[in-house]
Amino acid sequence: MRDPQLRHDEIEKIRRIAERHGFGEDAGRVMALAIAAGGGSMAQFNHPELGGMGQWTRGGMLMIGAMFDDALKARVRALADELAGSVAAGDLPDRMSADQTAPGSVAPSRNWWPNELGQPTSSGAQNGCRYAVFPNLRRLAVEQDGRTTVYDTGDHRIGGASQQQGSRSDLSFSSQHGTVRLEDLPIV
Repeated sequence: MRDPQLRHDEIEKIRRIAERHGFGEDAGRVMALAIAAGGGSMAQFNHPELGGMGQWTRGGMLMIGAMFDDALKARVRALADELAGSVAAGDLPDRMSADQTAPGSVAPSRNWWPNELGQPTSSGAQNGCRYAVFPNLRRLAVEQDGRTTVYDTGDHRIGGASQQQGSRSDLSFSSQHGTVRLEDLPIV
């Protein structure tokens, strides 16, 4: 499928990578443009071949709609990792503006966290709560009910988020020390 924002050589590279991981060109294009929209380190996407709606961040976090299909998750992760590698190598674009976002990818929203935090290494959402991780600053920004709070992560290297079903306040994160509850982190 032709895309006006991609050159022919970029489309061919995406097609080859997608096929190598068992996906069609369209699924590869959706993932590639989502990764480009996320600056090469994160993606939000929606494509049936990729398990529906999903999120990926460099370094490990992957969520797809087909959450119990471990084989599909492994293939989606491999696809995203290889495409991100191509972005890092300069073979694919590393940034798309919101109006260039491909169908099936999710346009990044305006920053909802304080500008002085810069760009997060990962971000996500769980049941109406959004979070963004800034490890170099040891900060975690969380937006709940339209209010943004910044937390000091100390020596925790924050990974994925989880939330108790039905509870909006029981948000926790994985770290190298195990699970850390949001309420246990000091507010900045």
